[in-house]
Amino acid sequence: MKIALALLLSAAAIPAAAAAWEMPPLDRVINYRPHQSLQIFTADGVEIAQFGLERRQFLPIAQMPKLLQDAVIAVEDARFREHGGIDPKGMARALLTMLSGGRRQGASTITQQVARTFFLSNRQTAERKIKEMLIALKIEQQLSKDRILELYLNEIYLGQHAYGFAAAAQVYFGKPLDKLSIAEVAMLAGLPQNPLYANPVTNLKRAIQRQHIVLTRMRATGVIDERQLAAARAEPLNIRSPLQVPLHAEYVAEMARRAVVERFGTEAYSSGIRVQTSLRAQDQQTAWNALRHAVLEHDRKGLWRGPEDRETLPAGDGPEVERAAAQVLKDHRDDELLRLGMVLRSTPMEVTLQLASGQRVAITGNGLKWVKAALAPNAKAAVALRRGAVVRVMQQGKAWVFTQWPQAQGAFVALDPVSGRVRALVGGFDFTRQQFNHVTQAWRQPGSSIKPFLYSAALEHGVMPASVIDDAPFTAANGWSPQNSDGRYDGPITMREALTRSKNLVSVRLLQQVGIGPERDWIERFGLDAARQPDNLTLALGAGSTTPLQLAQAYAVFANGGWRVNPVLVERITDAQGKVLFEAPPAAPLTEETRALPARNVFVTTSLLHDVTRIGTAERAQRELKRGDVYGKTGTTNDAVDAWFAGFHPSVVAVAWMGYDDPRSLGDRESGGGLALPIWIAYMARALDGVPELPLGPAPAGVEQIDGDWRYAEWANGGWVSRISADAPATLAPLAASQPASAPAAAEPH
Repeated sequence: MKIALALLLSAAAIPAAAAAWEMPPLDRVINYRPHQSLQIFTADGVEIAQFGLERRQFLPIAQMPKLLQDAVIAVEDARFREHGGIDPKGMARALLTMLSGGRRQGASTITQQVARTFFLSNRQTAERKIKEMLIALKIEQQLSKDRILELYLNEIYLGQHAYGFAAAAQVYFGKPLDKLSIAEVAMLAGLPQNPLYANPVTNLKRAIQRQHIVLTRMRATGVIDERQLAAARAEPLNIRSPLQVPLHAEYVAEMARRAVVERFGTEAYSSGIRVQTSLRAQDQQTAWNALRHAVLEHDRKGLWRGPEDRETLPAGDGPEVERAAAQVLKDHRDDELLRLGMVLRSTPMEVTLQLASGQRVAITGNGLKWVKAALAPNAKAAVALRRGAVVRVMQQGKAWVFTQWPQAQGAFVALDPVSGRVRALVGGFDFTRQQFNHVTQAWRQPGSSIKPFLYSAALEHGVMPASVIDDAPFTAANGWSPQNSDGRYDGPITMREALTRSKNLVSVRLLQQVGIGPERDWIERFGLDAARQPDNLTLALGAGSTTPLQLAQAYAVFANGGWRVNPVLVERITDAQGKVLFEAPPAAPLTEETRALPARNVFVTTSLLHDVTRIGTAERAQRELKRGDVYGKTGTTNDAVDAWFAGFHPSVVAVAWMGYDDPRSLGDRESGGGLALPIWIAYMARALDGVPELPLGPAPAGVEQIDGDWRYAEWANGGWVSRISADAPATLAPLAASQPASAPAAAEPH
């Protein structure tokens, strides 16, 4: 009632209040500098992340859709363009409604709401209301109507940490403002009155009721016609769940955030800095899906490890059970794929769960096979599926199945082999659980994926693809006796066949032939860190260490024809006004003076890697992709602790890895071809969709085909190593290795 009386007496009170109260300066609205979060985008403009307390994307009034402007004015302040900051008719209407015992109505104009948002608290007092009107009058004297509306549309809080309508459109619908339908615009226009009460994420029913009020006002003010009104009321709304992320690139977002804060400090979180990365949105999402699917597939080969937690639920199945389950589940983190749920009823034939979202699902048939033992009456307490168990499930088609959070980790990275631009990067299974970036930080043994660099060096020491090397038992002076992964010794085989079948004993003899020192020097041409490789024969089997990013950089040398490239992730940084603060330099031109490898070496080595994907340990690559222009090498370390596949097409190079953070075996029969290669294939199927097939060739100068295989022309008539036997390093001494120009220094991605 006090506020009502203040409204009634405001005309008389305002002059006295103005004289008694010093008005604040209007600098905050005249020189408006909105707090804008740090935003990270892909190269094709898809938002990856925002960092900052407030989600806001400032848009000038000229870029605000007229439909939105009209909808907001219709529901918040129909006479906005006519009054001078205070609407006497609106105030009188609100007062009469309140005095007659009707529903309380807001009497604040848009200008008054701007005054309150920028200068006052939300406390409902007569004094604050009068101050609000005074400031509104002053604002109207100094700012145009469009400028006032611009302030309102960009600054008003709309729930879910969204400030302004541009941010709200992304939060609730995952769209820019200009892509919203009439129904969606009306939903947003209804939020300013009470964004907590009518929030479509937390209470869609109330939000729709409010939306219908807005649509009615839009019709009454002529913004829409009857046909549009009916269509908007009938339109189903697809509200984005808080679990839904438009693009999963959390590891990239963190890399970009660190780069920006190191350069510009913590002011970057509120000054509207925008970062454009080199990622391609579809490539990134494909890589994320492929990695998650592969890790989960591996996990399902093992045993179900039991519920994540257990709670005692009230008896029965009434509302108190639903509330108790919801209370427990809110303390656990849900996931858009691995959905969190609590068991309400369980029998060997059916399990009923309540999900964290409140939805109830029943799992039967094949969905119970994996947890069958846990449903038995005599199941061990640690794994038993009983009422109150907190578990993970996921949807497969229309059915639900049990799953669990995997223990293994994965990593994937893809580069443009010419420019070094990162096209996709997934640093682990889930960033929220573990921020360690396996692409850039995990130094792991590469296993056989390092062999192509050894074979490349061997070519320069006179060993050709047709050279014969004995695949026979080997024991070093110190007693080290490596084995082939297939447990077989095939006697004399060609170097080509040896790489195709990943023969360890042949690789050891090749390293003896090349020499450990020369081989360590050679791998540095690819960007690998020689200091992290062993100074002994275990180098041949990949007993050193590398990261997935470094390995991708190394394979890029084969993919691009012989040049080292440095990975680039951050393309451009701009301020809130679009001024460029940083721009990555273009890739260095690929000239003969900057070569890391001779063209002949790259061609012949690539021909070897072609056979690996055609008939070797990675033959499913060409078979499943149905194309012959992919190349690569599997890698599996001792006891399958690390599983790799590194490969390329001339347009993209990519590396996939799987393993445990605490190194242990992935399984007795696991391998890089079984675990990592499927990730690579799934990604390449998308990355190469529509890309014409590019056959290998033609052969560069200095390479000839002799007896069905490639050989350096200078050695076609002798001088090359024809055979490396088990009891001698080589039948013939190699010629001197050629010395191409040195490569640029290695670098981390920007």
